[in-house]
Amino acid sequence: MYGSEEGPVPDDKDKLGDKDRSDDKDRIAIIVNGRERIVTSEEISFKEVLELAFNPVPSGSNWEFTVTYRNGAGRPPDGSLRPGGEVKVKDGTVFNATATDKS
Repeated sequence: MYGSEEGPVPDDKDKLGDKDRSDDKDRIAIIVNGRERIVTSEEISFKEVLELAFNPVPSGSNWEFTVTYRNGAGRPPDGSLRPGGEVKVKDGTVFNATATDKS
């Protein structure tokens, strides 16, 4: 029965199910400094990694940051991420970010 109180009609339910599955596809589990983080983009920037690694991100002219990654989705699958750079990610991409005070 269409429009009954018993719930959505089968076609509507299928559409809702597809939407739910696509939302899960958009969630990518990465590891930043040993902690799982969820991102929704297939690329992540140097700045975004720092924001996931540090709360808050240290600021000032004496701070220097290093970001390395492994198991990335692009070529090369591992390396260093530099300021202004981006890298493609997939489930299981691992980032290590360090902050050094040069003073």
